[in-house]
Amino acid sequence: MATPSNTNFNSHISGKQSIQNQKALAAEQFPWWFSPETGIYQSKHLSIDLPSDPFLDVVSFIFSYQHDGVSSALIGSSCGSAISYSQLYSSVKSMASGLQQMGISQGDVILLLLPNSIYYTIVFLGVLYLGAIVTTMNPLSSVAEIKKQIAETKACHAFTGPENADKLQALGIPAILVPENAISGLKEDIFSVFYKLIYSRFDLAPRPVIKQQDTAAIMYSSGTTGVSKGVMLTHRNFIATVAHFVRFEASQYEGSSLDNVYLAVLPMFHIYGLSLFVMGLLSLGSRVVVMKRFDVNEAIRAIDRYKVTHFPVVPPILTALTTRAKDGLAPHSLKSLKQVSCGAALLSMKTIEDFVQTLPHIDLIQGYGMTETTAVGTRGFNTEKLRKPSSIGLLAPNMQAKVVDWNTGSPLPPTSTGELWLHGPGIMKGYLNNAKATLSTIDEEGWLHTGDIVFFDEDGYLHLQDRLKDAIKYKGFQIAPADLEGVLINHPEILDVAVAGAMDEESGEVPVAFVVRKHRSELNHEAVMDFVAAQVAPYKKVRKVVFVDSIPKSLAGKILRRELRKFLNSRL
Repeated sequence: MATPSNTNFNSHISGKQSIQNQKALAAEQFPWWFSPETGIYQSKHLSIDLPSDPFLDVVSFIFSYQHDGVSSALIGSSCGSAISYSQLYSSVKSMASGLQQMGISQGDVILLLLPNSIYYTIVFLGVLYLGAIVTTMNPLSSVAEIKKQIAETKACHAFTGPENADKLQALGIPAILVPENAISGLKEDIFSVFYKLIYSRFDLAPRPVIKQQDTAAIMYSSGTTGVSKGVMLTHRNFIATVAHFVRFEASQYEGSSLDNVYLAVLPMFHIYGLSLFVMGLLSLGSRVVVMKRFDVNEAIRAIDRYKVTHFPVVPPILTALTTRAKDGLAPHSLKSLKQVSCGAALLSMKTIEDFVQTLPHIDLIQGYGMTETTAVGTRGFNTEKLRKPSSIGLLAPNMQAKVVDWNTGSPLPPTSTGELWLHGPGIMKGYLNNAKATLSTIDEEGWLHTGDIVFFDEDGYLHLQDRLKDAIKYKGFQIAPADLEGVLINHPEILDVAVAGAMDEESGEVPVAFVVRKHRSELNHEAVMDFVAAQVAPYKKVRKVVFVDSIPKSLAGKILRRELRKFLNSRL
């Protein structure tokens, strides 16, 4: 009896050893930064500890870094008006104190309906230093869009330019008017309240107790599906952005950050521009040259005039820069420019090759981040031995990822294509007043399901392939199809409608409306586009219309947008 028992026991041991050997062999076949057991990809960079003090706001964190930035922090590109580093922090604190004197208190929501300006940073950080919350918007937003965001966020005050004063007055929201620059603003009384806020010497007493986990901003994103949603970002989220994105990236390169000059064309109301120009770069002492809106010739003049070294862009700006360079430049034009970094949308290989061939002295990198990750995700890094401008880069410090089969939910190894999931300190607090959307985006273990289709190559660089999510990326701006569908379905001659994105060489993607007309309707393409244009911000306009007999939908009634996109990309 003993012999069979020993044989079975030995077989059991042998079987266990075999399984362990197989696991060990499998682990050896994969790089150290990927675990075949958990399916988790680790950052190849060393971890960077975030502050442990729970009572820390992002403004204090930014200005806690001592640097010798004695030059201008923010410079207006067209007029040269500037705010120095010595002025900046005191102006931020003065803004916070002034707002407190006006009755703004911790937890209040303030709307920033502003274009890029040298004052955007002071307003944004001033609100946060008080413990209040900022919600940002494109200044070209329609009255209906502004009304909706004010209602959802319960914003009680706003900062805006003169061009939007009437819109806010009609909505009953008190507005503080902000000048475009110091030169024009001093001549007009309408900006007197703003100047009183930033130049008066108030004492912020008592200073509010702000926690890292307190909400700092509500920024809107279309997420993976549905209408635009308010993304709640905490002070800790922004601290992670400053540490793991902006400051870490600067640390990878030789030379002092004090010598770097950035051109700020990306909108500061968007997470990409906000993380760089309103927050992270100020902790480094770099100079930021601010443009109100992009014009390729003005951008080149600004680069040459201010000796710009770094230019963060989105694909349409990169294309415009390449095209202009091909047409011919002055002998020394763009010679100061060291790096162009691109994000917010996918670059085509042709666009990359054209840029690299036309401007070979400029380092081109791409990055990946979302509003929901507070812009923290991946960042490109080229070396003499390894150059991958077509990749969206390496995982940021402290960031983890999974690549998941979107049908089975199984994690996938390097070189396999699947949906990107992210985990790290930049992940949002959640969607405002939308627990259902939050739970469908962030799972129980804290993994954010991005809706983007990717793969990691053998060197750990991430490559963006496609996306599962509905959002349309027009010139780097996110457009939620459901927002446009909500407008279109109210047309008296439209029976059913769906919106999807079509690939476009210049803009990345353009919104296309699939429209089912009511019986006997003679509605034409132009009438549909005009109907939408009258109710949305210019970048959200429908660019093409396709009349159809029916909208493809699942058995549950969900619009099959991937079918629409396939149709568009094969026919248009």
